[in-house]
Amino acid sequence: MARKSPKYALLSVFDKTGIIEFAKTLTDLGFRIISTGGTAKVLAENKIPVIPIQEITKNPESFNGRIKTISFQVEGGILFDRGNNEHRRQARQLNIKPIDIVVCNLYPFEQKNSIENIDVGGPTMIRAAAKNFKHVFVIIDPKDYKQVGERLKKKTVSQRFRKKLAAKAFAHLSLYDAQIASYLNTGELFPNELNLPGRKILDLRYGENPHQKAAFYLQPNTKSPLANLKRRWGRELSFVNLTDINAGLESVSFFNEPAAAIIKHNSPCGIALGKRVEQALRRAIEADPESAFGGVIVLNSKLTLRAVHIIEAFKDMRKANIDIVACPDITKEAFELLQKVRKSMGIYTFSKVKRQKSKGKSLNYKWINGGFAVQTTDHEVEKSFKDWKVVTAKKPTKKQLEQMRIAWKFICRIRSNAVIVVDKNLPMTRGIGSGQTSRVRSAKIALEQAGKYAKGAILASDSFFPFDDSVKLAAKAGIAAIVQQGGSVNDQTSIDAANNAGIAMIFTNRRAFWH
Repeated sequence: MARKSPKYALLSVFDKTGIIEFAKTLTDLGFRIISTGGTAKVLAENKIPVIPIQEITKNPESFNGRIKTISFQVEGGILFDRGNNEHRRQARQLNIKPIDIVVCNLYPFEQKNSIENIDVGGPTMIRAAAKNFKHVFVIIDPKDYKQVGERLKKKTVSQRFRKKLAAKAFAHLSLYDAQIASYLNTGELFPNELNLPGRKILDLRYGENPHQKAAFYLQPNTKSPLANLKRRWGRELSFVNLTDINAGLESVSFFNEPAAAIIKHNSPCGIALGKRVEQALRRAIEADPESAFGGVIVLNSKLTLRAVHIIEAFKDMRKANIDIVACPDITKEAFELLQKVRKSMGIYTFSKVKRQKSKGKSLNYKWINGGFAVQTTDHEVEKSFKDWKVVTAKKPTKKQLEQMRIAWKFICRIRSNAVIVVDKNLPMTRGIGSGQTSRVRSAKIALEQAGKYAKGAILASDSFFPFDDSVKLAAKAGIAAIVQQGGSVNDQTSIDAANNAGIAMIFTNRRAFWH
């Protein structure tokens, strides 16, 4: 009876979670373990027989570890086609040992960006095994060890399953290489080839609609507060819940002081600042309590018990519910009470919100049919204040100028076309007209919503007024000051209308579109 050829598995992993148990499973199934460096040491310490990689390559580990696994013997053992008679003959002739399982995962490059952390041998083994998936298992995720072990034991291994692992391996390599490419790119904003690395954070409850599926991904080296997003209570996130939280973060991260945004359909219906978080929250709800129904509250500071009392009162007095509350942190007392306000409410925390600033290659992506467009981010709003110009006979007061600057920060993250009314004294919106195809219609909505609070207030427009109709509407409502981009061929008519009404008007010489 012919002697059965030995089976080999090569194990070389950075993440050693579960590797001991999986190695034992493979050994029990008759595999001989080939291993390298730290992995070999861990296995040997747990009394698992290991063939050092040097016995296969016939070469020592060299150049401070730059060469370990790269060799004809290793790559040949992975790559030769077991279904090809000539390949098998050559493997025997060359004394190539068949490596039927490759277990390898790579050092997370974002944890220590450096040339020395660019793995060459690992990706080579993974790529070879993934290419030859019909004959070789490639496993890069410890979560797959149990399933692979069970399938090997029961001999229920399918080509579909092998192919799934291979696809996962190539995705792992793509993520890794995309990070290296970004690290080595020293200044080109828009290279000819661009890959977006992303790791799945969680599966979402559903997409924009319940019949759609969705998931949440983050770039590996992101500084986003959402990297530490945690569900503390209540409903799981849908696609819209998540994007609403993101829209809120975009709004409140312009400010150092406590800020609150109430988000509906990815755009604020109320934004406000306060000396304390409860003050900011009360104002944000008061800005448009009708729209706040079913909204998402996003804060840039810790949620306190007093702030939860604001949410509780909103529900009791207006029979209104809040779907999601998201904040950097929450006190124990506030958390306990908030759970009682609405049992199905989602309570989420994320890491500290840092004031938005453009640093290095900060980019913004917009998905289009079949791809995406890329632009630099629009964060340096305060720097633009130096370019503002008073264009009317009447100059804004110091208080009006302060409110105009707040208004401009507010409008930078409100869906265009946007026109907003900001209270004459308080740092809060009183009316928001957004997402309209007509700027005058946006103005009408904002002014109507502001009502009596329009008198003496600030009106801001994220672009120029093409005609003087919006200025005349503002004058009729009692607006005291206007801040807008300027740059229309009809600027003078708007200036004349403002002068006739005694309105102070500033041109920012900068547009603030947000789509």
